[in-house]
This record gives sequence, structure tokens and C-alpha cells, in this order.
Amino acid sequence: MAEISPQELDEIYEFAVQLGKDAGQLLMDFAKARWGETSTSREPLFSEKENAVDIVTKADEDVEAFIQSSIESKYPTHKFIGEETYSKGSSRAYLIDASPTWCVDPLDGTVNYTHLFPMFCVSIAFVVNNEATIGVIYAPFMNQLFSACKGRGAWLNETQRLPLLRSPVPPMPAHAPGGCIFSCEWGKDRRDVPDGNLHRKVESFVNMAAEVGGRGGIGGMVHGVRSLGSATLDLAYVAMGSFDIWWEGGCWEWDVSAGVAILQEAGGLVTTANPPADYATAEITDVQLGSRLYLAIRPAGPSDTESGRQTQERVVREVWKRVRELDYTRPGI
Repeated sequence: MAEISPQELDEIYEFAVQLGKDAGQLLMDFAKARWGETSTSREPLFSEKENAVDIVTKADEDVEAFIQSSIESKYPTHKFIGEETYSKGSSRAYLIDASPTWCVDPLDGTVNYTHLFPMFCVSIAFVVNNEATIGVIYAPFMNQLFSACKGRGAWLNETQRLPLLRSPVPPMPAHAPGGCIFSCEWGKDRRDVPDGNLHRKVESFVNMAAEVGGRGGIGGMVHGVRSLGSATLDLAYVAMGSFDIWWEGGCWEWDVSAGVAILQEAGGLVTTANPPADYATAEITDVQLGSRLYLAIRPAGPSDTESGRQTQERVVREVWKRVRELDYTRPGI
């Protein structure tokens, strides 16, 4: 097991925050070059990986190279896993272990970025002993910097502690998922296969949104359904308390590790998206970072009859009651 002193962790945290800022500025430099009046680039904006919505840009690759070289220069003994370098390999095995590991998505929300929709960000996580310990997410278009280090709190722009509502932190709604903002993503698996992941997602979305009593009695009547196009920012907004629930399958550890670190440090809960057979009584455990199946619940305080954790677990079971099992298997998980 890796042993890192509190002082070393503080130094790594400070380095990660500055690296996130610098990488985010690079993303904005690329974006501004596109809308500048003197821009003369005629290079293709992106290339496809697996399909038309799974894409990579020069910004993805150059920013990842910058982050990797910065980390390797400062911490040559640490492992590095980045989306673009991983994607170029043939293996889809989970590579994070007990070693100090940096898990990076240089540009989450690439489709958003290509359309100049502001919901894109850089995501940098430091994982130790298989636990997301440091998370930095920077959305430069909106100048939102989310950061956390285990035991040191979760923060927006380094000054505002998360969640935003703190006096007190509200419990989950008594009739959840009613009263909740539900966040979800369509994902990159768009195969129109009967009972495939896309169909199961759509059915789950409708179950959560439909009127109470609808859908054979499982309509959730959530307050609203939101899709940012960035799993990383979905998690950051759950940590803020702006989203109550995030349910997703199909993303990868670089999409979620920084967000998981921030959300857990803020007091949120992250478990598996797939409902167990005994969803009403099954133990609710912390998610595996590489599982590709995620259900996140915002930080919650106590109600008159429940602890904050009890209100969160109640909502987990209400979501499990309404969603379909998704199939995103991979080696070693």
C-alpha cells in the first residue's frame, strides 16, 4: 500500500489545483482560436473514435500531453492514466491499483466543446490505494473550479465550501424522487437494439419523469431532468447540491474519479447504477471507480426522523426501483 504523508498530500493537492487551472487555460486558448476573427485554421475540428458522438480533438490530445508531462516531471514514480492514451490501446482492462495514480480526462464534454457549448472541463484525479483522494475539475468557459482533497473539504473556486446550501444542509425530499432534479446522459452507445442500453436508458428516464402513479405505479415525477453532456460536471453539480440525483452507465474512470473525490468529500454518496434483485434491503456500498455504472446522491443533512445518510439511502432505493439494469461489462471488474 502506498503511504503518503499529510504534508506530501497537501503539496500534491496544491500542484493538482494549479495544473487544473493551467490545463483549463489551454482549453480556452484552443476555443478562442476558433472564434477569433483572424483564425485561418482549416484542419478538421475532430476525428471519430468508435462512432459519430465518440470524438477526439487536437485540444484533447495536446492538453493531455501537457498534463502528463507536467506530472511525470514532478512525480516520476506515479502512474498516469489518461483518456486519450488509454483509448489508443486495445485493452479495456481496469488499470488502477494501490499505486499512486493520476487519472485524467483532458477534455470532458468534447462534443460540447466542438459546438462551443460551455459545459466542458478538464478533470484531474489522484487515486491512492484505489480511493479517489484528490479531485480537480475546471470548467474554464464558466470559470468554475471544483476541488477537494480527502479530509480538507470540497470547494468551488477555492473559497466557497460545498455543498452551497450549508445552514443547514437540507435532507433529501421526503417524497423523493419527487422534488428532485434528476441528471442523466444519453451516452455514446446509440445502437438501436431492442432492450439494449439505449432503450433501457430511455425507459429509465421516462420512469423517473412520469407522473406519480404512471408507468404501472413507478412514475417518479422528478422536478426536472437535466443532461449537461459531461459526466464530470454532472458529479460536480451534485456536489454543489444543484442536482439531487445522477444516474449513468457507460462512462469511464477518468470521467468520474475527480468528481467522486469532490462529491464524497462534500458529503455525497456514490454507488452502483444497477439495481440489485433485493433493491429494498441490499447493502449500499461505495462505487467501484472502474465499474462504468454510477448513481450519485447529493450531500444531505438530517430530517426530523432520519439521518442525512438515511435520506440518501432512501433515495438510492427509490431510484433502483425505477431504473433498468445496464450492460457495460469490462475485464477485471
